[in-house]
Amino acid sequence: MADLTDPKILEAYTDVRSKSDTDWLILDYEACSDRSNSLNLSQTGTGGLGALAEALDNTKCQFAYARVSFSNDKESTREKFIFVAWIGKECRQVLRKAKMSVHGASVKEVLRAYAIEVAAVDRDDLKEGPIVHRLRKAGGASYDGV
Repeated sequence: MADLTDPKILEAYTDVRSKSDTDWLILDYEACSDRSNSLNLSQTGTGGLGALAEALDNTKCQFAYARVSFSNDKESTREKFIFVAWIGKECRQVLRKAKMSVHGASVKEVLRAYAIEVAAVDRDDLKEGPIVHRLRKAGGASYDGV
């Protein structure tokens, strides 16, 4: 079970879900050790999925949460949220990689409202086009053939 007692995590989650400019957050393990189960808020930011993808560390396992805005037509804009489990391609912490799914369950209890989950190992996994396509499919009724 992951330790998510850092109060900054809930503050950042609330901030991302609000109408603030902050549209993503990243959670990082406290220590470089495979044995640490403590997650802390690493950073928050603006700039959408592109900025989030650049902020993720290829040498680490991290969790992220993001607000994604997209239009269905000329008159409407939707905001949906995604949960990201990131295992960087250069991460050498085998035990940490193995614990990601178990710890993910604990993280989802805190970052609980999201439309889709993204398992990402490469920045391309967070490209806006495919993510928005998945969000539209998860959103229910669609009259544009998606």
